[in-house]
Amino acid sequence: MLDGCEIPIEWRKEDETYRFRAESEEEKTADIKLVEAGVYSILAGGKVYEARADGNSVTIGGRTFRAELIDPRRWNPERSHRHAEGRQNIVATMPGKVVRVMVSEGDEVAAGQGIVVVEAMKMQNEMKAIRAGRVVTLAVAAGATVNAGEILAAIE
Repeated sequence: MLDGCEIPIEWRKEDETYRFRAESEEEKTADIKLVEAGVYSILAGGKVYEARADGNSVTIGGRTFRAELIDPRRWNPERSHRHAEGRQNIVATMPGKVVRVMVSEGDEVAAGQGIVVVEAMKMQNEMKAIRAGRVVTLAVAAGATVNAGEILAAIE
């Protein structure tokens, strides 16, 4: 989350260089070095930036942004209350390829249990059930290509 807006970002680290893509933008690179605790030097697009991270805020060029890292692969019981009732759709958080389906239609699942693994940008992302229930729809199979936001499975 950045200033209250959820911005999905795919990223990977290669030595000191980070390659990232925000939503549907083209891939970009940045060299990020830790200067001291909470202070980073960022070289991106031919420009150098200083970023200061302090708790849930980041300051760059005199502007401060509220920031929160939300990893959709990690089950978080504090956030799970939002999906306590009704159908829960398990969706692809980014475009990629389904490398493993861990359940079958009709299976009972526990909160935090892995449902589907999607590979994107050489990283495998396990999509998990937010709450316990029964898999009522399984819309993908191993080897399928999926788009961001595509429903992979549903739990009731």
